[in-house]
Amino acid sequence: MNRFEPVQDFTVPVETGGGFDIREAINFVWRQWKLIAGVTALALLFGAVYIVRQTPLYTATAQLLLDPRKEKAAGQDVIMDDEYRDLSMIENQMAIIKSSDLLRRVVKKERLVSDPEFGAAPSVESGGGLFSTISGLFSRSGERDRKAGEKGGDAIPSRSPGASDAAAPETIATIENLKSALTVTRAGQASVIAISVTSADPVKAARLANAVADAYVVDKLDARFEAAKRASTWLSDRLVELRQQLRQSEEAVARFRAENNLGGSSPGATLNQEQLGQLNGRLVQARAEAADKKARLDILQKIEARGGNITALPDIMNSGPIAELRKQAQDLSRQEADLLARYSGNHPAVVNLRAQLADAHRAINAEVQRLAANVRNEYELAKARQEAVEKTLREVTGASDLDNTKAITLRELERTAAVNKSLFEDFLQRAKVTQEQSTFEVREARIITPALPPGFASSPKKMQIMLVSLVLGLMAGAGGAYTLELLNAGFTTPRQIEEMLALPLLASISRIEARDLTVNGSAFTIPEYPQVKPLSRMSEAFRSLRSAIQMSDVDHPPKVLQFTSTVPGEGKSTLALALASSAAQSGLKVLVVDGDLRHPTTSRYVKADKKIGVVDYLVGDADLASVMHYSEKLKVWVLPGGGKTQNPPDLLASERMKALVAALRVEFDLVIIDTPPMGPVIDPLIVSHLVDKVIFVVRWASTAREMVTHSIERLSGHKKVAGVVFNRVIDAQAQKYGKYAHSYYFGGRYYKKYYTE
Repeated sequence: MNRFEPVQDFTVPVETGGGFDIREAINFVWRQWKLIAGVTALALLFGAVYIVRQTPLYTATAQLLLDPRKEKAAGQDVIMDDEYRDLSMIENQMAIIKSSDLLRRVVKKERLVSDPEFGAAPSVESGGGLFSTISGLFSRSGERDRKAGEKGGDAIPSRSPGASDAAAPETIATIENLKSALTVTRAGQASVIAISVTSADPVKAARLANAVADAYVVDKLDARFEAAKRASTWLSDRLVELRQQLRQSEEAVARFRAENNLGGSSPGATLNQEQLGQLNGRLVQARAEAADKKARLDILQKIEARGGNITALPDIMNSGPIAELRKQAQDLSRQEADLLARYSGNHPAVVNLRAQLADAHRAINAEVQRLAANVRNEYELAKARQEAVEKTLREVTGASDLDNTKAITLRELERTAAVNKSLFEDFLQRAKVTQEQSTFEVREARIITPALPPGFASSPKKMQIMLVSLVLGLMAGAGGAYTLELLNAGFTTPRQIEEMLALPLLASISRIEARDLTVNGSAFTIPEYPQVKPLSRMSEAFRSLRSAIQMSDVDHPPKVLQFTSTVPGEGKSTLALALASSAAQSGLKVLVVDGDLRHPTTSRYVKADKKIGVVDYLVGDADLASVMHYSEKLKVWVLPGGGKTQNPPDLLASERMKALVAALRVEFDLVIIDTPPMGPVIDPLIVSHLVDKVIFVVRWASTAREMVTHSIERLSGHKKVAGVVFNRVIDAQAQKYGKYAHSYYFGGRYYKKYYTE
C-alpha cells in the first residue's frame, strides 16, 4: 500500500448542549455493534449449551387445606388473636412437613433408599470422614426433634419404627436429598399449604408429593388420636376425684343441717344462687341507706346538743322553701336599712317592715323544724326496711334461729357443694366428648388438590436462562466496547480537537487503497491526484484545505506554511506535496522546501535526495538558483534537503536561513516547508518562528492525545498554528462517530454526482 494518503474535506460542526446525547449512544452502538453482537451471541451460546447439558426436572404440587379449631378466651382481641394464631399455626405445620421424622416415613414407604435419584450414592454409603460427621449431626438433630415431640406442642413425636434404620447414614442422606427436592409454601393468604417435589421423572414427582401430603394427614390423625386418648384417661382419673369431693361436700351440708335441726324442706333448701344473690343485694342496699340516714340524724342531734343552728345542715340550707324565705328576709332587711336611714325606729313604715321580717324568720324556723322531723322519720323508715330484708333473708335460708357464725358456716358449705357439683358436671361432659373423639376425630387437614404428573419441565427455565444470557451478553458486550473506546488514545472527533487543543479541525484525510490510485492501467501517487483528477472529490478536498488555511488569517493570508506532526509516519510530507500540487494546478507558483534535514522524505519523492539543496546553500557551497529543482509531475518547485549535516538545528536557526525564507516569500506565491515531527527533534520549533502558519497533522484514532497536546504546547503559542488536519481517516468507521456523518456524506452518496473520478 502506498504511504501517501488522499484528503477529504471536513467541516467542523458546532457543539451545543451537554449531558446524555441519544445520538452519541446510537453512534456508539453503530461503531461497536460487531463486538456487542459477538459477545451477546457467545453468551447466548453458553446459555444454550447450559440448557442442553442440564437434566430436565419436573415439579408436581399437592395442596392441603388446614381447618384448625380455635378456642378463644373471653376478653381476647379476636381479630389480632386470629391473625397471629393463623400465621403461627401455618408456619408450624410447614415446619412439620419439612421435618426429618415425617420425611423418614415417606422414604421408608416409597423405598427411596434404593432409588437411583434420591438414594445415597454407593461411595457415600460405605464412606466415613466428613459424611460420618454430617450423619452424626443429623442423628443429634433427630434426637432433639424427638425430645421436643415428647414435651408437647406441634412437634411430631417419634413414632417411627426401626431406630437402627432411622440412624443409618444412607437413610439420613436419602432424607436430605428428598428435603432438597421438597418445597413447602403457603398459597396466598388462605390456610392452604402447597407441597411441591421436583424430580427428573414427572410420575415420581407426583407420587412423592402425594406421599408427603398423605404422610402429613396421617400424622395429624395419629397425633390427635393419641392426644385424645391421653386426655380421656386423665379426665377419667380426675372424675373419680371430683365425684368423691362432691359427695363429701353434700354430706357436710346435710350433716350441718341435721345437727342444727334444719329440715331439707325449708325455704332455703330450694333457694338458688341467683335468688340468694338478689336478697343479699337488697340487704346491702338497705343497710347502706340506713347508714346514710343515721349519719344525717347524728349530725342533726350534735348540732341540737350544742345549741347551734340546724340550718347549717346542707339539705336544710339547699331546701327550696327555706332558700326562698331567706331571700325574702334579706330583701326586707335591706328595705329596713333604707328606711332607718331616713326615718326613726318608731316610724310606722319601719314598724310595719319589722313585723314582716319577724314573720319571715318565724316561717324559716317552722320550715327548719319540719325538715329536721323529716330526717328522723327517714331514718326510722330506712331502719325498718333493713330489718324487714334481714328477716326475709333469714326466713328463706332457714337460718332464722341461727346466729351469724353458724349462718356463715352453712353458706360456705352450700357454696362448696355447688362449686363441686358444677365442676363435676363440666368434667363429666368433657369426658364424654373426649371419649367420642378418641374413637373418631374430624380431620384438621385434608388434600384438596392431589399432585398430577406435570406436562412440562420446571427446570431448566429455558426462556429465563436465555433472557438472562441475552442481558448479560449485552451488558458484557457494551462494557467491553466501552473499554475499547476508553483504550483508544487517539483523536476521533472534532469535538476532542476543540476541547483538548483549542484549535479548529481544518480537514479530514481519508485513507485510500492502492487500487484507487490507478487510471487506465497507470498508477499515480496521491500528490499527483489534483493533476490527474482535478474534478474528483479528493481534489476538491485539497482546494477546501487551502481555503481553510487562507481563512485562518483573512487580513494577512499566509504565504509561508510549515507542515509538522507529533511522531513519524503520520503522512505530513504527503499532505505538503498534495497541497502544493493543488495550489500549482490553480496557477500559483509554489515551492516545497524539504526542512527535514535528517530524513528528507520530500527529496526522495522527487528523486532529488542525491542532489544539492538546503544544507549546501546554508553552508555557502551553492547559490539559490543551483539548488532549485522543478517537478514536472507536480508542477511545483522543490528545494531538497541536500547534503548531510551534523547539526541541523544550528543551520535552521542561522541568519542565512532567515534570509532564505524572506527571499522565497518574495519569489513564490506559496512556500511550504516540510519539517520533522515534533516528538524526537527540536527542528520544527526553530522553523515555526520563520513561517506564517503551522499545519499540524494528526493520524486519526492512532496518535496518543497526550503526545499531541504536549507537541502543540511546545510550539510558540497557538497564534501560528492554523489548525489540525486528520490523516488516514477510515470513512467506514469515522461516520459512526456522529459528528463525522457530515464529513462522510459530504464526500459520500449525497454529493457523489458532483464529482468526476
